[in-house]
Amino acid sequence: MIHCGKKHICAVVACILISASILICSWKDPQLQNNITRKIFPQETIASPAGQLCRGKPAQNVITPLKDNRTFIISPYFDDRESKVTRVIGIVHHEDVKQLYCWFCCQPNGKIYVSKANIDVHSDRFGFPYGAADIVCLEPENCDPTHVAIHQSPHGNIDQLPRFEIKNRKAETFSVDFTICISAMFGNYNNVLQFIQSMEMYKILGVQKVVIYKNNCSHLMEKVLKFYMEEGTVEIIPWPINSHLKVSSKWQFMQDGTHIGYYGQITALNDCIYRNMQRSKFVVLNDADEIILPLKHPDWKTMMSSLQEQNPGAGIFLFENHIFPEDVSTHMFNISSWNTVPGVNILQHVHREPDRKDVFNPRKMIIDPRKVIQTSVHSVLRAYGNSVNVPMDVALIYHCRVPLQGNLPRESLIRDTTLWRYNSSLIMNVNKVLYQTVL
Repeated sequence: MIHCGKKHICAVVACILISASILICSWKDPQLQNNITRKIFPQETIASPAGQLCRGKPAQNVITPLKDNRTFIISPYFDDRESKVTRVIGIVHHEDVKQLYCWFCCQPNGKIYVSKANIDVHSDRFGFPYGAADIVCLEPENCDPTHVAIHQSPHGNIDQLPRFEIKNRKAETFSVDFTICISAMFGNYNNVLQFIQSMEMYKILGVQKVVIYKNNCSHLMEKVLKFYMEEGTVEIIPWPINSHLKVSSKWQFMQDGTHIGYYGQITALNDCIYRNMQRSKFVVLNDADEIILPLKHPDWKTMMSSLQEQNPGAGIFLFENHIFPEDVSTHMFNISSWNTVPGVNILQHVHREPDRKDVFNPRKMIIDPRKVIQTSVHSVLRAYGNSVNVPMDVALIYHCRVPLQGNLPRESLIRDTTLWRYNSSLIMNVNKVLYQTVL
């Protein structure tokens, strides 16, 4: 009995010694440390390709296809809100793209470090085979990568891969309070007068920057965009998505062979949020024919200060969309010089359609970009902050377009002249732009 007891004690001691030595080695062995990281973070870290240093061809375009022609890279962004990751905004085929790797360029030694990506296709594809995606890679320790390449394999030749600069690497102070993201301008867009009116209304309300993802527009519209770019208000992001995919001008898949809906609008919106995450206090997601009109405040700055004070912790503010049909007009503000300019004169459209019972009224948003992870068009998909539905007596979206309830008689529409509060400044500012561009 005593002999058997000694054997048992020896075995226990041996097990303890072996376990201790494995534990000590695990802290010393970086590969075992990576195994621990893999369990905590769902991405896989892989050893650097032997002897390879940072090279590759710098990406030249906003949309860059990979060799599989199923993955399209827009831009990578540094994101340390949860872990130290690079979040690549892209477009992928939701079934065909199974595996991607980030090839990081580490500084200052210039070595390559490969990390397996987590491919997160956004939930709002609306049936289309291609959708917006976050390609997220855990960044290596003791490395502040300035560039990354995306590849289908952890093996290959870095010289053959396009290399992307990782944006948002350095913290910045806000350069503007409000940035509007408009996506996407397509269909040979030529609604010149309404566009100028919207731009001038945005500036009156406090917007300093408007980012437009431009697919195409008319020659006259190009002149107007050039004016606003030189003024410093507009930033144009070229958006030739139809050079890579069959695009639909509709938001829902119609089994018509198209690849992605509404010219990749959702991808552009997500890119715009990350692009402006460090340089704008708020980002506004709306179209060029939409204006968020405050009813209780003179401008957006005072409105948002009030809303934030009333809703601490909120990061997403949603505003009701209201249609002002462009085929119902008033004789007021019939300015003769404007009649030669293509497009709608919004000052003549002050009748809005009533809400329809049991029909969802889509909203547009003003967001704190640092609190948003993924967005759709009318709501956010993932965020850190709460969402707030802004009451209609605080603000509404003035949306002048073709009617949704075209059979309604005029007397069933609601006369709403909120826009006219700004008519004096708006007319003067629009005239200045017209005389420098169109007239």
